[in-house]
Amino acid sequence: MVSIPKTRRMYAVVWLGWFLALLLLACAYQLPMDPVNSVADQVVLPVLGSVVTHEPDQGAPFPWLSRARWRKWAWLHYQAACRVYARLRWAARLTYYRAVWAAGVARLLLTGAVTMAVIVDTLTRAQLRRQLGALPVLYALLEVLHVREIVNRYCPTEAQVDHGAVVVVLVLNRLMAPRALVRVADWVAQTVLTQTLNIPADKFNDDRLGRTLDAIASHEREIWLEIVNAALLQFDIDVSFIFYDLTAFVMQGEFKDSDKVDYGFAHNTPSDKQKVKEGLSVSSDGNVPLDYAALSGRTADLATVQANMERLCHLLQRCGYPIDQVVILGDRGTLNDEIAVKYDEKGLKYLAGLKAHKKEHADLLKAVPEVQFAAHPLTDKRGRYGHYGLPCVITFQHEGKTVTHRGVILLSGPMRHAVRQGRAQQLCALRDELTAVRTKIGKKRCRSVKEVQARAETCLRHSSVGDLMRAEAYTTVEGGVDLRWWIDTDALWHAMQTDGRYLLATNDWTLTPSRMFELYRAKDGVEKCFRISKQVLRVRPIFVHSDERIEALLLINLLALLVYNLLERELRQRGLPWTTRRLIEQLENLTVIETHCWDGSVVCRLTPVSDEQRQLIAFLSALVADLRLPRFRLALTGLSEPLILPAPLATTLGQATLAEIA
Repeated sequence: MVSIPKTRRMYAVVWLGWFLALLLLACAYQLPMDPVNSVADQVVLPVLGSVVTHEPDQGAPFPWLSRARWRKWAWLHYQAACRVYARLRWAARLTYYRAVWAAGVARLLLTGAVTMAVIVDTLTRAQLRRQLGALPVLYALLEVLHVREIVNRYCPTEAQVDHGAVVVVLVLNRLMAPRALVRVADWVAQTVLTQTLNIPADKFNDDRLGRTLDAIASHEREIWLEIVNAALLQFDIDVSFIFYDLTAFVMQGEFKDSDKVDYGFAHNTPSDKQKVKEGLSVSSDGNVPLDYAALSGRTADLATVQANMERLCHLLQRCGYPIDQVVILGDRGTLNDEIAVKYDEKGLKYLAGLKAHKKEHADLLKAVPEVQFAAHPLTDKRGRYGHYGLPCVITFQHEGKTVTHRGVILLSGPMRHAVRQGRAQQLCALRDELTAVRTKIGKKRCRSVKEVQARAETCLRHSSVGDLMRAEAYTTVEGGVDLRWWIDTDALWHAMQTDGRYLLATNDWTLTPSRMFELYRAKDGVEKCFRISKQVLRVRPIFVHSDERIEALLLINLLALLVYNLLERELRQRGLPWTTRRLIEQLENLTVIETHCWDGSVVCRLTPVSDEQRQLIAFLSALVADLRLPRFRLALTGLSEPLILPAPLATTLGQATLAEIA
């Protein structure tokens, strides 16, 4: 066995020997010098004996090379042709096998051995059911309002899912199937939004939703103003009359460091629950929300009116609408002397109810005899009587300033009847309590006149009509104790003078008493918005635990309310007196079946729809197309008439009355 070092040394010696041999051979031969050229031009070059030179006139140096190249070219093309032939042969065989398989399957189908369902099930890898419903029209309205673009403009992000898409999903979830943030991703997976947005459903987890709420919280005012401005321009909403009111949303959890969550008084809300209040301004045209503010639960209604004036002035100036042509309507909890003076200073017009806390205001209600109201009847929208109004003048004073506004003393027949009926029931209940005290005379702590009188006065003090009844304990002829009571007719007569009466005040002297009554009755539109937010959109209870996320969640709710009322307004203007809730329920069973085959192809088909749904879909398609068309293009194309509900749809779907809708 030869070792490796010895082998390497041997290779080195052999190569060294060859190098020396070549060197000696090169030195042995030299080129002859040209005697003609000078010595400087003479060059001595070593010549190797193995070098072969070739002259061009002697022909090709390698005559066999061209023939070998042609053979190689032919061989390569032959191999390529063989491969093409093999592929064609396999394709023909595959086509044949498929034809044979198809013929066999057809034979099995014809004989009934195999059903079509078995074949489809064999070819199907998965089948998904995704809800469609009213998502197309709701998503189109959000596109018309440019919600996603506006949010992304104020809250840009480099994440895979932009904040605008998250806001759109949250708004659609509020409208379609309100759920907690932790369950929004499950709802998205059941709808067609994954294909529409091209975003997987698991991207909408509660962490991402929370980050979006944090991002839009710092820009919620700017985002809202831009979206409302787009709605006012696109839908041509009349803002001549604006309703303003407050509501409260119950909170869940602990909020130790919150400036918004607090205990306070609110109608139809438990006093022992923490809450957040929301001041909302809506237009009389379609009850479209125009402005809002998240307030502390302890905030009083009167303390929010001046801030609402500032916000509305900013909104109207932004939209280019004259401030002096707007009338703000509020209830009796939004007006006092200070606010009436501020309205004049701001140049705003108002119409509101007035609580008769001051003596001069209370005297106005009692000064007019009831018989004088019969000559001044007022009618409601249905032309029914029962309300009466007498014009008057109301004076307000604050910090040395005095203003005089127009007022109306209203007498509501239904309200008067309800108040008197309730008073009679309370008097009957008080009489029963006094009777119970009378039956206890002679028992423990009811044996003396003083003890019985004390019990009777306790009953009177705890009753809301105790000032209308008198009770007296006395000693009978036999020496016993008895109790008697009677109604104070003078006090009852004075109380009945204000039954069903209340004051309306305004600084717009062009409004007649009938118009003031009509507008004040229409302010229930803002109450309807509150009912929609709480019952349909289910904004309460709120589970987020920071003021920023509370404000952002209220923004999401207001965007959903905006879309809800805009769609309802468009439906009513086109002859379909439906609510948005009913429209969503009518299209709720529209579903897309998504079939995934083994070859990777996907088939989508819509489940069968009824004739009414088909007509409704066609109507909504035309409505969305009309909304996408700018207003100036409508005039250019001659489409001056609005889109009207088709006759078949009006007959089959337009059976709902206003009472059913309400």
